[in-house]
Amino acid sequence: MRIAVLFGGTSEERDVSVASGIQVVQALRGSGHDVLAVDTAGGLLTAADHDRLLSAGVAPDPPTKDALSTVRASAPAIVNSTPELKQVDVIFIALHGGSGEDGTLQAMLDVAGLPYTGSGHMGSAYAMDKDVSKRLFRASGVPTPNWLLAPVSLACVDEELGYPLVVKPNKQGSSVGLTVVRSPGELGAAVDNAYKYDDEVMLERFISGRELTVGILNDMPLAVGEIRPKRSDIFDYASKYQEGGAEEIFPADLSTETTRLVQELALKAHHALKLAAYSRVDFRLDELEQPWCLEVNTVPGMTRTSLLPQSAQAVGISFPELCERVCRAAMEQHRRKPR
Repeated sequence: MRIAVLFGGTSEERDVSVASGIQVVQALRGSGHDVLAVDTAGGLLTAADHDRLLSAGVAPDPPTKDALSTVRASAPAIVNSTPELKQVDVIFIALHGGSGEDGTLQAMLDVAGLPYTGSGHMGSAYAMDKDVSKRLFRASGVPTPNWLLAPVSLACVDEELGYPLVVKPNKQGSSVGLTVVRSPGELGAAVDNAYKYDDEVMLERFISGRELTVGILNDMPLAVGEIRPKRSDIFDYASKYQEGGAEEIFPADLSTETTRLVQELALKAHHALKLAAYSRVDFRLDELEQPWCLEVNTVPGMTRTSLLPQSAQAVGISFPELCERVCRAAMEQHRRKPR
């Protein structure tokens, strides 16, 4: 196959996307495919660019607004400025956050008639908007923690959510801008911090318990994994992307009944958002063994040690095979679209 991998972009998750994209490029090339590496903020990469990004890691914090502004100022209109995209069999989207994951890029590629991996523009938009996705979870019988959108009174927060609670941007990933609030006095600063990253802020009941995740591939739940953060009591940005930040166990040490329940709910959440070939669904498991769905990632991390590849590896699907299956599913999906 001739494949273009799109990564980088201009969201706060740019560094994470670069790490994913470069490893996907390597895996697909190692499987014998002709692969173009394309940073959507810079265009087609040279061999030197590829080697430089391969050696770069994910910084402890997201890129600053000033750094992202500089990148955005030079970003091309990727579909028009990279004619090579029209010559590939499929486009592998490895962009996290922003227009690469919220349905904007997907809609552009649909208009251009180009095949791409992952879900379409509607499903991508549903999943990126946590308020919308949680409404769809509830309508489909998937338990999700109670939530409110700011602004909201302290009395309402106390009555509906209690403390501790989670404050986070409504349309962000990688735990960017997320804070666990333990008392009313901490709430204002947490909301202000989340507003730095989005125009909507969610307040969500904190579920004390275990952090679980499960991948979905071609309508099949993969292995359930457990994440045990080491830097804090939540799986925050630093815990996710810094070495030693968390212990990740695949498969998780759960009863057969709980494993099946989490997998069933993951698939229901995936279907509730009308998603396509693959996703990753995140849960908290409380002390009563009740899973609570937090969110679905339509473009989850795709380094070899990311959670979805580990979920796949635990059921015997290697990283290169996972990348190839995602590409072939996208091509089949494109063939089924009405012309």
